Amino acid sequence: MTGITARGVVRRFPLEDGGVRVAVGGVDLDVAPGEFVAILGPSGCGKTTLLRILSGLDDPDGGTVSLAPQGGGVPVVSHMFQEPRLLPWLRVQDNVGFVLDGPARRDAARQEAWLDRVGLKGVGREYPMRLSAGMQQRVAVARALIVEPDVLFMDEPFSALDELTAMSMRERLLLLWGELRCTVVMVTHNPMEAVLLADRVVVMTPSPGRVQAEIRLVDDFPRPRDPDDPELWRTSRDAVRRLRL
Repeated sequence: MTGITARGVVRRFPLEDGGVRVAVGGVDLDVAPGEFVAILGPSGCGKTTLLRILSGLDDPDGGTVSLAPQGGGVPVVSHMFQEPRLLPWLRVQDNVGFVLDGPARRDAARQEAWLDRVGLKGVGREYPMRLSAGMQQRVAVARALIVEPDVLFMDEPFSALDELTAMSMRERLLLLWGELRCTVVMVTHNPMEAVLLADRVVVMTPSPGRVQAEIRLVDDFPRPRDPDDPELWRTSRDAVRRLRL
């Protein structure tokens, strides 16, 4: 498993008038190996920018980020985005295997096994355009997890889905995370999703994004969690109040 340490992370973007917009204003964050952390914040607070920096997709203008696998070595990192980002000219099973190297990329049995694990048995020979939005996002989950990552970064992966489909995806994600025990950092603007999934919720301020609060859930809300639990709902409302500070 792999932990994440961020210290003083800053990201600035130039403006047309010659000024600078500070998107991330000095973030310190520690994520323990195997921990599921949700980053919650209003639109434009820099949470996606922070996620891209943590995952190595972008560089900070200041500060440092390190991923430290237990036992050393190079961590396997995987990503999920709001949209599935499937390649339309490849069949579903080939989209799942696209992230693998060498002969593993052509291992149809392994690809089909992962499709089965996300509830898509028998669709491997289809093309993405023939699948619903929810099914396409399940393919994206299979593609992200087939590499058995040390760290999974997720940027609002279920926000484009209807609530029933999103609920099903969250449940399946938790089951697979329970098997793999990878470290997860997920960005969301949905407070209930955050408290339902995460061990800890990191609440960010409006731009420039900084950490203003953390809500630890794992002690008070053991899994599996009930989305109808009134205490969990009250915790999500507490997160909303913190967003308004």
